[in-house]
Formats: sequence, C-alpha cells, structure tokens
Amino acid sequence: MTYRIVIKGQVQGVGFRPFVYSEAARLGIKGTVSNNEEGVIIYASATDNDLQQFCKQLVTTPPRVARVKSHSVQQMEEREFNDFSIVPSEKNARLNLQLTPDFALCEDCEKELSDPANRRFNYPFTTCTYCGPRWAITNAFPFERDHTNMVSFPMCKDCVKEYGDPLDRRFHSQTNSCSHCGVQLALTDHSGKVLSRDPESICQKVPEILLQGKILAVKNTSGYLLCCDARSEDTVMELRRRKRRPTKPFAILYPFLSALEKDLSLHEDHRKELTSAERPIVLLPADGYKGDLAVRALAPGLRQLGVMIPYTALMSLMMRNIHFPVVATSGNIHGSPILSSEEEAVVALKEVADYFLHHTLEVTNPQDDSVVKYSEKTSQKIIFRRSRGYAPNYYGSLPVPPKKVIAMGAHLKSTIAFFPNDFLYLSQYLGNLDHMDVYQRFTDTVEFFVRVFETTPEVVLHDLHPAYASTQFALVRAREWEGEARGIQHHKAHFASVLGENELFRSPEPVLGVVWDGTGYGEDSAIWGGEFFGYKMGRMERLAHFEYFDWLAGDKMALEPRLSLFSLSGTAMTPVLEDKFTPEEMRIYGKVIQKNTLKTSSVGRIFDAVASLLGICDRNSYEGEAAILMENCLTGYDLNECHPYVDLGEDGKLPSFDLITRIHEDMLAGVPKDQIVRDFLFTLATIIFQVAERFNMNHIACSGGVFQNATLVDMVREIGKDNYKLYFNRALSPNDENIAFGQIAYYVHLNPES
Repeated sequence: MTYRIVIKGQVQGVGFRPFVYSEAARLGIKGTVSNNEEGVIIYASATDNDLQQFCKQLVTTPPRVARVKSHSVQQMEEREFNDFSIVPSEKNARLNLQLTPDFALCEDCEKELSDPANRRFNYPFTTCTYCGPRWAITNAFPFERDHTNMVSFPMCKDCVKEYGDPLDRRFHSQTNSCSHCGVQLALTDHSGKVLSRDPESICQKVPEILLQGKILAVKNTSGYLLCCDARSEDTVMELRRRKRRPTKPFAILYPFLSALEKDLSLHEDHRKELTSAERPIVLLPADGYKGDLAVRALAPGLRQLGVMIPYTALMSLMMRNIHFPVVATSGNIHGSPILSSEEEAVVALKEVADYFLHHTLEVTNPQDDSVVKYSEKTSQKIIFRRSRGYAPNYYGSLPVPPKKVIAMGAHLKSTIAFFPNDFLYLSQYLGNLDHMDVYQRFTDTVEFFVRVFETTPEVVLHDLHPAYASTQFALVRAREWEGEARGIQHHKAHFASVLGENELFRSPEPVLGVVWDGTGYGEDSAIWGGEFFGYKMGRMERLAHFEYFDWLAGDKMALEPRLSLFSLSGTAMTPVLEDKFTPEEMRIYGKVIQKNTLKTSSVGRIFDAVASLLGICDRNSYEGEAAILMENCLTGYDLNECHPYVDLGEDGKLPSFDLITRIHEDMLAGVPKDQIVRDFLFTLATIIFQVAERFNMNHIACSGGVFQNATLVDMVREIGKDNYKLYFNRALSPNDENIAFGQIAYYVHLNPES
C-alpha cells in the first residue's frame, strides 16, 4: 500500500524530515519526504501495521522543537520506491503552514564550541537541526537554505557530508556552516578600524574591552545588543547617558546558569524559562541578591532584575571568557527599534558604542529579546514582551475566517496579526509608532507578510482611534488592496484576546471581562481604561467602568503622573499639588480643567495619580514607570492584613475620586507607603469580585497592561481561587501587544459573516 501523509504545524527547520527518514529506516518503510507549502509531505509504501506505527511515532514523539498541529493520511495508487529518501522541496500553491521561530543554542552545539578536538571549536555560528536562527534570517518558505540568508554561505565539503549523512545531527540542517565556509566576524573600534577577524582573538579581546569600562555593540543573530560591565556603576550610568535611557532597567547577561544561581535564588519555573528553546529575559526577584552587580544603576528603584543566559553560539563564546555578568540591552537609541544592519548601526550608535562586533550574516526580521515574569505567590506566568523565540506563530486555536484578514493592532507596543490561510501569524514586538523608524519597521513587516504569503488581505482591522498611525495606515492599505476596513474598539480587542486564548467564545457561561490599561479610544469618544464587559454567546457589552475624570494635556498626561493627580485631587490636596507644580502651572491647569470635555476611566492613570500622591514618581522616563516603581515598594503581603479603600457603590459606581481621597487621608495619618500601595492593589482586586457578584458571573477574564502587575494578579488569584474561574492572557502579553490578536479574535467570533 502507498499512502500520502501530510504533517502540519511547526515542522520546517526543526529536523522533522531527518526524523521521518530515521523512523522510516527503522521500520523498513520505502518512500520520500519533503517540505511543501503545507508542512511536511510523505509518500510511504508500507503495510497497515507499519503505517500505524510510523504515524504514531511521527505525531507523538516529534523532534523536541517541533509542534505537530494536525496530520492526514490518504491511500493512493501504489507506487514503487527503491528506498526512503529526502527529496527537494516543492511549492505548488500558497503557503499554508506554521513558520519557524529562532531556537536557542542546544547543549550538543554548546559542547562542540568548547571542544578543541571538534571542528566547530570556537566557531561563533554553530547550529544544527534543533537550534539556531530561523525567523530572523528567513526570506521565503518552505524553509530551505536558498530561502534564508545562509544562501550567501555555500557549504564546504565537510559540511555537505554532514548535511547528507542520516546519522549526523546536521542531516539536512539548513543553517549548517563552519569556520571554513560560514559567517565571519569583525571587531572594530569606534572609527571603523578592524582590530581582528579571528574568533579566538576576538573572544580574548572582548573581556579586556569591557573591563576597561568600554561599551561594545554586538551584532547577534537577531539584531545588535549594547554590552558593558554590569558590575561598574560608572559604566552603566555612562551607557544610560549615551543611550538617553535614564531609568528604564537594563537586561543582564550571565555567562552560565550556575553563575546566576550563586547570586540569586531561582524557582523551577525560572530555570525552565532560562534554559528553554525560547530563552527569554526572565524578571527575577532581587531580594537576597549576593553578587556584585551595580544593582541601583541597572534597575533604579526596583526589587527585580531582568536576566538571561547565552542563547546563540556567539554569545556563548563571548561569555565563556568573561567571568562576570554584562549588560545586554537592545542596540538602539531609546524608543527606536532594534538595529540589525552594520550600515545602520555604525551611524545610529556612533555616539553610544566604543567598539563594534559585526558579522556577515544578514538579519531579515530583527527581534528584541522576549521578556517573561512569574508572580511570586501563585507563579502565574506573565509575558511582558513577545518577540524572539515566539514570533511569528500562534499555537492556539481560532476558527478560520471566510476572508483573508490582517489586523494592524494598536499604537504603543505595536504588533501585526495576519490570517491568510489555516494558520494565524503574529509578528514580533515592534514598538511605539510615534517613532518614525518604528513606523517604518511596522509597514515593512506588513509588506513582508503579504509578500511571503502571496496573499492580499480582504479585510483590514484597526483600532477606533482615528489618530493612531496604525489606523491611518490600515485605511490607506484597505483602499489600495480594495478591501474592507473595519474598526474594533481597543478594550473589546483586549477582552477578545483573553477570550480567544482561553477558548471562551463558545462558553455557555457568561464571562466578565476586566480590561484595565492606560489609554484607549472609547465608543463614547472618552478615553477608556477601567472597563468591565460582559460576554455571552456572541454578545459583548460594556457593563461598568471607573468613574470618569478629566484627561488633561493630551499625550502629556501619560508622561507626567502628577497630571493624573491634579485631575483626581480634591481641595485638601492643594498643598501636595503646590509642591509639584509652579504657581503658573497651577493657574494654567486650573483653567484647562474648567473647560475640559475629554474624560477618562483609565486605571493606568489612577495608578499614576497614586504614585504621584505618594511621592514615588511625578514624571515617567519610560512607559509604566510609576506603576512599576509603586509595585516595587512592596516586599510581600498578607490578605488578612489588607483593607479596601472603597467599595462598589450601590448605584454600581466605581469611585475614582473617593479612592484618591481615602489614600490621601491615610498618607496624612502617617500610614506607611508600602501599606498604602498594598491596600490600593487590594481595593482594585476586591472591586473585581464585587462587580462579578453584582452581575452574577463567576467566570472572569482579565487583560490590559495593568495586569502586568504581578502582585495584583496574585491578589486576584488568591481572592477568587475557590469561587471563581479566572482567566488571563497566557501565550500573549496582557499589554497592547495583544490588540492585533484581539482584533482578529473579535472579528472571527463576533462578525456576522464569520
């Protein structure tokens, strides 16, 4: 019997064809395997019994970085094969498969790097079928060398031999290379003078450079990183000055997991993330830190440190000779996207880096490092940034829409979602579209998706905010593509994201949506951000919101928490305001508030008001700084010692002004700052359940940037664990990165055409 087997999912660039080959050889099956536009296609001549064993192995024990989503088996006219072989890929239609993210360096490749007897000793671009860059260097699919930037590096005789050997770990490895045929390094000084091209010499010079207090720009396989000695406060502060990043925390690269464990206490969840194929930055509690990092300079005002360990061969080699942690922050000027080309980097970073470590492998899809955190009490995983290692796939399930749909997302923390076939694709984090170079990266990514999938979107989804760059771009492109543009309200998209991730759209039980963030254009033209929605069987409606207060000074309000306090303050707080505003400012803003008509329900701005009132932060130097500093005032909590400042009113009112007034009263009474912060978060958590009780709902789904606050998440989970079913974003960040996905989920489930 001959059968046609199609395996769909993340099955290209993961060693799946070599795996199929070895299983076929083990069972004596004859036939072929190749990549195509759908995934992996196999023609197999076998008995029914052998075929069943074969398929079971392929689906249940695939290569460690593969993800099988579905498979099909079809009997066909019998064909004769002499043996089993891997044949060249064919593409006969448009792509309909999951793409391949970048994978962190595997243990086997890491061992080869440090083995003098191995031919990849000290080769900084060592990879195999199970690890290395994929999405970063891909130009087209199916995933073959000719479709990646590795096409510029023809394999030498020895690499070709490995590539063709079924028993070799690099059998059909599309990124295979070595020092004889592969990617080349160059260490240069600030002027561009080449100091060395020899990897061993470079790895010896890098520690010397860093120990001298210099800043090194390193081109990694997904973009440039800026590195310096993380133990030197002076050097870290100099990097801050040059990068124009005064207080936002820096990521720290440790040479080994064992070195990190000497300095910080790790939970099993932390170890798992730090050594995973995605290998993100992990935010760890800094309490009890025993090392010699310049902690105050690295993470000003915070009780946490963002750390990672090497995830590429280049990083591993570099850190092997550096026996101390280094800063490894995105290679850009604050607010701009991560740089990936040598030409751009030497211009943009000329006033930042003292030295550059370049390489000759082009990066097609630059990506920042992903960032995750686990809440301290309930170990809830929270994704702060979804990028390298996760993009561009979504592994959950959504119904396939009848039309080809693209979603342009929000404005801050921009991402793109595209549904051109049976799979949904989510771009890497792109950034804030206020910056022209981020906007350019955003439009380039849209065009790349359209080109790769050879599909013109028929529906273009966008935010309701008419001034968002993503909205304006969506309207222009919809006309050019002769498609339909459709706006979806920002917070409904947030709610749809958590409904979609948790497959709640078909839940027979009503779901309460709690969506709290900093800003979003509402259907009544107010700035929403403290929202409660109800959802049941295809109907989503706004049920309640925090009491409206004045939105002042446009975008400036999000930058200056003191403005949120001004908006929410009563007359008793005048002395506090007078310490924060000049007499002229007091007069001007007093007049503005008298004439103001723009209102907001934003919980993000309520956080800002509390932070300003407590003297924690009056001006943000990065998004969410006030809220982050406020959470870091806490060293833990006991629910039995927490007290709410306000309750849900009998009229269903969520009292924004009374909340700030009560906090001010506690402040005047000398209540410790950490206790006020604890009770503020407890107030927010208890209000959720008061609203749930009022509307008789015990399924609660939370989204929005406020739910990056791990203490609030822990409180909600603790309070609701016995009587409520709680849902949070899982594979996506709760912040605006999930808006594009939420727009798609909303359209797919709540659009009558779907």
